[in-house]
Amino acid sequence: MNERTIRALEFNKILERVKSYAMSEKTKSKISPKLFETSVIEVKENLAETDDILTILRHQNLEMAGISDMKGYVKRAQIGSVLTVDEFLKIKSNLYRKDTLIRVIESFKENEIELQSIERYTSQLPEDKSLYKEITSTIDESGVLDHASNELLKIRRQITREESSIRTRLNDILRKSSKHLSDSIITMRNNRFVLPVKADSQSSVRGIVHDVSATGQTVYIEPMAIVELSNKIARLREQENVEVEKILIELTERVVLEAESLILIDDILHHLDLVHAKAKYGNAINGTIPIISEDEELHLTKAYHPLIDIDEVVKNDIHIGDLSVIITGPNTGGKTVTIKTIGLCAALAQSGIPIPALDGSRLPVFDSIYADIGDEQSIEQSLSTFSSHLTNISHILDVATKDSLVILDELGAGTDPEEGAALAISILEFLLDKNIKTIATTHYKELKSFSYSREDVINASMEFDVDTLSPTYRLMIGIPGKSNAFKISEKLKLNSSVIRRAEELSGRDNFEINEMIESLERHTKSARIHEEETYQLLKETKDIHKTLNGFMADYEYQKTRLIEAAEDKANTIIKDAERKASGIIEELELMKSLGVDNIESHKLIEAKKALTDSYYEKDIKKEVTSEDNTELHVGDSVDVLSYGQKGDVIEVDGDEVTVQMGIIKMKIPRNELKKRKEKKVKPVISRKVSRQSVPNKLDLRGERYEDAVIRLDRYIDQVVLSNLNEVEIIHGKGTGALKEAVEKTLRRHSKVKSFRQGLPSEGGFGVTIVTMK
Repeated sequence: MNERTIRALEFNKILERVKSYAMSEKTKSKISPKLFETSVIEVKENLAETDDILTILRHQNLEMAGISDMKGYVKRAQIGSVLTVDEFLKIKSNLYRKDTLIRVIESFKENEIELQSIERYTSQLPEDKSLYKEITSTIDESGVLDHASNELLKIRRQITREESSIRTRLNDILRKSSKHLSDSIITMRNNRFVLPVKADSQSSVRGIVHDVSATGQTVYIEPMAIVELSNKIARLREQENVEVEKILIELTERVVLEAESLILIDDILHHLDLVHAKAKYGNAINGTIPIISEDEELHLTKAYHPLIDIDEVVKNDIHIGDLSVIITGPNTGGKTVTIKTIGLCAALAQSGIPIPALDGSRLPVFDSIYADIGDEQSIEQSLSTFSSHLTNISHILDVATKDSLVILDELGAGTDPEEGAALAISILEFLLDKNIKTIATTHYKELKSFSYSREDVINASMEFDVDTLSPTYRLMIGIPGKSNAFKISEKLKLNSSVIRRAEELSGRDNFEINEMIESLERHTKSARIHEEETYQLLKETKDIHKTLNGFMADYEYQKTRLIEAAEDKANTIIKDAERKASGIIEELELMKSLGVDNIESHKLIEAKKALTDSYYEKDIKKEVTSEDNTELHVGDSVDVLSYGQKGDVIEVDGDEVTVQMGIIKMKIPRNELKKRKEKKVKPVISRKVSRQSVPNKLDLRGERYEDAVIRLDRYIDQVVLSNLNEVEIIHGKGTGALKEAVEKTLRRHSKVKSFRQGLPSEGGFGVTIVTMK
């Protein structure tokens, strides 16, 4: 994009706002029109990175403070310069931010939220923290720490002792010579301890004068009694500086060893700072990531100009496909704002910045955007408005290609209307013949009919409310703008005969065209209302469909799980019985070997086999038929021969019988069933059962998924019998799988009225509070 287009679209103003969200000055310097990419692959990758940061921001704030350019420090260290404490602190800040970003991305991976575009950068960041720890243990904001080396600690402790001795001596002098002092304090001048002595008592205090007050009334004297001690401290200070320099040299050498990693960290942090700034700006304007179409289609849903207050701006659906568009309509109707919005959306998308539109918007990738908008009159070059526009348009015609986007505002304006209209048509024909997507606005009525002669152009106009005599700023695709002069005249009570005469002079054709356009506007308004209603209904239908799919998936999962659990339980019971029977058989055989009579071996073997054959067969159905022709009724007990199970008849439909086998209900052919003999019903003896006390909380942490569901089912049944109103299910945070199991179980239970996540005081995400019916 050239400089004129950038100004015309106000793209530079948008970039200034994006800059305000960047942390590093180095990042801010990168936020310029150079972000505009023309490669489809690069545009898609840049938008994907911004989308990943937007995903993070939807869940939590992403702190990027503390990032600064440390490449310069690393390069100075490599050529032998010793880094300062402040420079080390900035390196430390970058390393801290690096570790924070790694933790954030890891937490999203643990929650199975994919951030592939950002992860490809953070995965390159070295996880080694040794340099960070070394800097932290060596320096802080006050300088090199005492414990940075044993020698430094020794020197500083000695300095502290000497300073303590000096203060003791000075306090003695203060007490003895207080009448000669202007103030009873110990102060410092030129890094030496001094006392403020009255100028007329200077001879009473022997020592070295280091300073005089501005009024000359006070002389700052270092008493002779502490001069030698101060000299000793000065020598210790020199030793301290030498040791500090030695420590900084060693730390600088450590930076040189890590130079390659530090430069990589710097590059990645500044790149992520840039992407973060784009995403933060996108959030500020409620922007979205558009779909990049490779078929030249342009569809913007509820698009708006980002520099206009979001609560006041009118949002427009701009769906022009792969066509060019001519927008007609009166001044101040919103034409210029609309074409700027289209150009800005394209520029933002190709710079990796969210666009001011709703999800589902589609944009192609242009090799450049050219715009001629506004009054570019040049006094210096003595060019008129018309000449200035024509010079710019001439340049556009020379450089634009079939992959460019050309935006022209008030094409042909500023000259004779007849010649201007002819010139505008000629320019449009030139651009369209080169297959250049063009968006133009105009006043000329000749251009309204121009689009009807071509298949690659569509008319559009800005809606005008005649009742309020004001524009609505809504774009109407497919409808040319009409003159509202006569309608406005009527509203303003102009003499009716004058209006009728004006209509006659304008010609019948013009009147009929305006009537046709007015009819189209009415139908478009109606269609827009119905479209919004349809969109809302479609959204509600999709939500219901999604919910039902969830219920269906949950039902299928629960059904499969219960069947498998029942089969496993049945097999466990039978296996246990078989084991017991085997033990009995072994005992009987032992008894037989010892001489016990009347034990028939074949009957023992058959009994054991009967137990073994009672295992539930998941996949194998026995081909067994029954010769029992007894009529079956609802409630009869039967043997299901094909499955080796017992069941109860719950429905009879000709030769097909529905049988309940435990928790399984199946339709079985009549010839696979055998009616069981009725057993005498023993009288039921009632027995009082003492109700056990049921706790108001259940802790499922550490349980396996299936075991947790079984325990929860049993617990809810006990809660129902105990008439508890509210209980607490503790499942912990973890991966969320246990929480999901709890919610699915509670959702299908008929006795559960509602459930909610625990408050922070109740355990937060790790607890679910259940209210019973």
